[in-house]
Amino acid sequence: MVKDWWLYQGAGEAAERRARLEAGPPPPWRDFTGAPDPGYLPPGCEGPAWERTWRRGGGYVPDELEKDVVNTALHLRRPLLITGKPGVGKSTLASSIASDLGLGPVLHWPVTSRTVLRDGLYLYDAIGRLQEAGLEQMRAPGAEPHPAPAPVPAEGGPSIARYLRLGPLGTALLPQDRPRVLLVDEIDKSDIDLPGDLLTVFEDGGFVIPELARIAKEAPTVAIGTDDDTEEAVRITQGRVQCRYFPIVVLTSNGERDFPPAFLRRCVRLHLDPPGPDKLARIVRGRLGVDIENSDEYRDLVQSFLERAEDGDLATDQLLNAIQLRLAGAWSAPGDRDRFLATVMHHLTGPSA
Repeated sequence: MVKDWWLYQGAGEAAERRARLEAGPPPPWRDFTGAPDPGYLPPGCEGPAWERTWRRGGGYVPDELEKDVVNTALHLRRPLLITGKPGVGKSTLASSIASDLGLGPVLHWPVTSRTVLRDGLYLYDAIGRLQEAGLEQMRAPGAEPHPAPAPVPAEGGPSIARYLRLGPLGTALLPQDRPRVLLVDEIDKSDIDLPGDLLTVFEDGGFVIPELARIAKEAPTVAIGTDDDTEEAVRITQGRVQCRYFPIVVLTSNGERDFPPAFLRRCVRLHLDPPGPDKLARIVRGRLGVDIENSDEYRDLVQSFLERAEDGDLATDQLLNAIQLRLAGAWSAPGDRDRFLATVMHHLTGPSA
């Protein structure tokens, strides 16, 4: 059943549903006013990056609950926090949203224990700029043969733009005519401060680049590269990036830590359980074009996958790998079955992991 209020996986063509998303009135507290740079064209539904998003998300099979929760996040302009065991499709859901609504390539921000907020907002190569200043001093007429180390150049220097570029979160927050999809992957691996640091950015829908704000009087508008393309510059005015549409932010977590209540309050939450037999059948049909109901061999592989999953975690793509190998004629000898299952369906957790 398709519900009238659905945008993701709703009725009608992608362009029509995207227009409803863009035109729909946001909550008053989620209405942002950034002005797009008319000279900047974000990537559309073409090229290698889009092909990767389409291949990854086009075959995703969401349940009704997933559709309800995703559309709730879209209407409320809130980040979507997805929890679940590894391999249940958390990251793939971000690509599914982008491909279903035609929102262009997914911006990807992988998080580690060393990740800080600025990594997602922008990158500034201060060392490279200092080295360039030193080389310019050495090339200058009358320069000493062994000049002292050059001081950090003044922020008003003309070359600062070459050493700045937006990160994935910063690029997603650019004011554009349609929202971008941002995947913040494995946020539970982050430093304890990152979720709290994200709150202000999520609430404001923007941020300031201090290196540009300091030179705003001398250079009020500076063009810098983006996470999509370091050469495709976008103009930043007064050092501030302010979104027009809040991006579709998908945060994934494997449940390795808890998050502060203030962070959870600002997210729409979705927990993905491992897929059961019916959903696995739909996933195999969507990804590989195989109807397992008409094949004893493939139905047996699904049953083996479910049985092995009772003793330790498995990822859905392990089942897809097993079926793909059988389609290619690999491991087809009757005596290979046990070794085949142990090879392609090894447990991710549990005593035999």
